[in-house]
Amino acid sequence: MNNLSGRGRVAGLPAWDRCAVMGVVNVTPDSFSDGGRWFDTTAAVKHGLDLVAEGADLVDVGGESTRPGATRVDEAEELRRVVPVVRGLASEGVAVSVDTMRACVAERALAAGAALVNDVSGGLADPAMIPVVADTGAPFVVMHWRGFLQGGNARGVYEDVVTEVVDELRARVEAVLAGGVAPDRVVVDPGLGFSKEAGHDLALLAHLDRLRALGHPLLVAASRKRFLGRVLAGPEGAPPPARERDAATAAVSALAAQAGAWAVRVHEVRATADAVRVARAVEGARTAGPAPDAGDGRGAPPGTAHARGAGAEHGAEGDR
Repeated sequence: MNNLSGRGRVAGLPAWDRCAVMGVVNVTPDSFSDGGRWFDTTAAVKHGLDLVAEGADLVDVGGESTRPGATRVDEAEELRRVVPVVRGLASEGVAVSVDTMRACVAERALAAGAALVNDVSGGLADPAMIPVVADTGAPFVVMHWRGFLQGGNARGVYEDVVTEVVDELRARVEAVLAGGVAPDRVVVDPGLGFSKEAGHDLALLAHLDRLRALGHPLLVAASRKRFLGRVLAGPEGAPPPARERDAATAAVSALAAQAGAWAVRVHEVRATADAVRVARAVEGARTAGPAPDAGDGRGAPPGTAHARGAGAEHGAEGDR
């Protein structure tokens, strides 16, 4: 893995010195989180630009819901939903990811300006996907999902979820590499919530180091998912609605950033953008070593060189 701040770099995409933030634009009427809100092309493009203004580094555009029990849309409809939004965002200079399991949609979206293919099936749903990605040289997200297209919890039984997910992802990555995708363009995703219960998701988050040991940048997509609802509800309560899980999502984003994730995928960007920047600042303080002794145990007073240096670093990173 080509390391950058220990989290890796994906060839063909910008380099960030912190965990990147991938904002979500669902061009669907039935997403579990925000279905129908951005179904119109103009609204979807505006939403993507709003996410960038709030701190998103990439925008992930998808035209097919993968919630449990969702019915697949046909290829023509997915193309109609996705390609104009990708083109509109790319024309504004946005780094766009296309969330699709279809090779044709991936190919058309890449031609319209997308920079990354995010396939929740890891290339299993469409045999043409890997050849298309290899031929175009696009970066490719390989996600773990048992029993894709059979419902979100199909085959969600594990004896050791971390070991099994790591082993199954490794096998899938090897197949993708054998299909011609370059190693420095592969991203791995543990597939939180896909064929997994809350305990499985939490165990994977607790052992992101094992996933990073696969040697490829790591994408963590926990936003608003059911396991967060279970955590927030406690043993007796009812899980809060998906849109009330954004603070919990930001907490996971900070933990994932601290653990070395390359990117986090979220619906509500602003809180996560702040969270990953704080995680990066803490990381920087850790690698810089002890702060200079100001004599009173409270750090440098305002106006000292040390205080001005901290402010300069903030300014160089940019205010949102």
